Amino acid sequence: MFKGSIVAIVTPFKNGAVDVEALRQLVELQIENGTNGIIPCGTTGEASTLDYDEHMLVVKTVVEQVNKRVAVIAGTGSNSTDEAIDLTRKAKEAGVDGCLLVTPYYNKPTQEGLYRHYKAVAEAVAIPQLLYNVPGRTGVNLLPETVARLAPITNIVAIKEATGSLQQASEVLALCGDQIDVLSGDDFITYPMMACGAKGVISVLANIMPKTVSDLTNAFFAGDLEKARQLHLHTLKIGNAMFIESNPIPVKTALGLMGKCSDELRLPLCPISDTNKSKLAAIMKEYSLI
Repeated sequence: MFKGSIVAIVTPFKNGAVDVEALRQLVELQIENGTNGIIPCGTTGEASTLDYDEHMLVVKTVVEQVNKRVAVIAGTGSNSTDEAIDLTRKAKEAGVDGCLLVTPYYNKPTQEGLYRHYKAVAEAVAIPQLLYNVPGRTGVNLLPETVARLAPITNIVAIKEATGSLQQASEVLALCGDQIDVLSGDDFITYPMMACGAKGVISVLANIMPKTVSDLTNAFFAGDLEKARQLHLHTLKIGNAMFIESNPIPVKTALGLMGKCSDELRLPLCPISDTNKSKLAAIMKEYSLI
């Protein structure tokens, strides 16, 4: 259902508030460069520091600006099942094409708890839903066997697999077959994951290099594996630079250096260190981004 290059878009701020105009411009940048889908209010979008009204403002702004030209998949996950249901319902009302639901964080639920959480959201809101497994952030790993239990449930259509483990991604693909699509949650592993059967990537790097990430996925699905492989290798250095500090600090800094939006963050995230900013800028110059 969702395929190719899907950007986990940043939420630009200006003087402490959501910069709606800059967000609209970032959406246009993505669409002009071949991005297949846009995810507002994910990890990269600093959803954890948006209040409820801001969360919905960002979602509605992206839906309106996209105007059905590409898929919009709103981040609606929470460590409270009831809140995840409410956010997912509101996002559906706003007109999104799907919702991305991170595994409940901090609570550290069991695999049975994870299964019941996702099942409850899927049964409560009739909209395509993507599981989002990122144990480095949440403290809990959605195991392949649990994904396989969830895969037959109506409305659960895909998983963003962001363990960074090709082995775990392969196990999900092997256990689930065609019941659920798998998307890479890490730019550095997109190409090998697609070689194993993944349908694309939910990308941080696409915020600053949308055409390159789109070209990579397009080349792969067109059967030009050599071009896709070369683009994979070409983007490794800049992709790694996006995690020189906690995401989205580097990517927002990069967008600021490119003049695309402010590099403003919300506490507890803080500006990148001077040392790392210099390293990031040097790498961006190698890629002719600045």
